[in-house]
Amino acid sequence: MLKVSRPTPSHFGIYVTDVERMVEFYTKVFGLTITDRGVGRTFKNTLVFMSASPDQHHQLVLASGRPPEATFSTVMQISFAVPDIQHLRDISRLAAEMGATNVRGLNHGNALSVYMHDPEGNTVEVYVDMPFYIAQPHGDPLDLSKSDDELMRETEAICRADPTFKPLDQWQADFEAAASVPRRG
Repeated sequence: MLKVSRPTPSHFGIYVTDVERMVEFYTKVFGLTITDRGVGRTFKNTLVFMSASPDQHHQLVLASGRPPEATFSTVMQISFAVPDIQHLRDISRLAAEMGATNVRGLNHGNALSVYMHDPEGNTVEVYVDMPFYIAQPHGDPLDLSKSDDELMRETEAICRADPTFKPLDQWQADFEAAASVPRRG
């Protein structure tokens, strides 16, 4: 059970055209586990619930019903956090093999990200957090052929050159202070 103290984003669902192709993509590329599937009683679509965590029944739901003629996805992005830079390399390669297109890397300073379109054109981001903060949006090219050490040095230099730079722990302290201010309205 998640422990939350205020409304907290926890999962998302997307309409898909080819449920089985999309299940294969998300289970193989991202290692998600199917937790349940079936047709809803009131929502008469096929639903496939998937998660990467035993703490959450589902973090992604694939729902049938996207029309095959839909050429534009209204999903701005689906984001997956990964533990290290090597995961970015591995997922980029596997995703491309599984039909992802437009695979590209960006260095946001606070995160290293790889973006792609899944087989139905939804934008997916895979990212690893960095121990830095700089104001967003920010995006420099990311060359994953460089070593982890090179990428860390490059990222720190980019961040320290930005006037909004803060170490991550300072940004988190500022966030906590701002979040504890009572809201009016």
